[in-house]
Amino acid sequence: MKIDLKARFKNPIFWFNTILSFIAPILVYYKVSAKDFTNWSDVFDIALEALKNPYVLGLSFVSLWNNIINPTTKGISD
Repeated sequence: MKIDLKARFKNPIFWFNTILSFIAPILVYYKVSAKDFTNWSDVFDIALEALKNPYVLGLSFVSLWNNIINPTTKGISD
């Protein structure tokens, strides 16, 4: 497995997609909308609930994995 992470780490789009790919399944699973982020305690409560739920963590890691691999090459390498 040879993934060129050095080049990806320099790309701000990669970081945005990585963060979004981890957070999006959590937000969808808990049906979170913008009005749910009115205070920090609600944000931390949702994050804690997500960390306690193995299904949600699995969804987030699969989404993260899909962001990291390169679909234009054979296998999982670059």
